[in-house]
Amino acid sequence: MPTIVHFDVPSDDPKRARLFYETIFGWHFEGPPGMDDYYLIGTKDLDGSQGVGGGLGKRGDPSQRITAYFGVDDIDEYSKKVEAFGGKVAQPKMTVPGWGYLAICIDTEGNTFGLWQENKNAGE
Repeated sequence: MPTIVHFDVPSDDPKRARLFYETIFGWHFEGPPGMDDYYLIGTKDLDGSQGVGGGLGKRGDPSQRITAYFGVDDIDEYSKKVEAFGGKVAQPKMTVPGWGYLAICIDTEGNTFGLWQENKNAGE
C-alpha cells in the first residue's frame, strides 16, 4: 500500500531553514555531493527508530510548499489513476538518476503531492 516515503521542504534560504529544523526537531542534514543548497534530511520516530526521510532545498517557485511523496511500485499506473479520479499530473514522470522517478500531482482539493518510484538504475 502506498505510504509517505519522502518529503521536500522548499526554502528561500536553505542554510537558515536547516538551522531552524535542526534546532526545533533535531533532524540530521547531509549535503549530497554536487548538490549545492540541497540537503537530505534524516528524522527519527517518537520511539527513536528511523523516520521518513526528506530533502530541503532552494524554493523553485514562490507558490512551492512542503510536499509529501507517496511510494508506489509503478508511477505510470498511479499517474493514470490520479487523472481518472479527477486529479491532475502537474509534473509528469521524471528521472532522478541513480535514485528513481517522481511525478508531482494535484488532488481534487488543490493539494500538491508527489509520487515516487524507487529504482537505483534510473537514468542508466
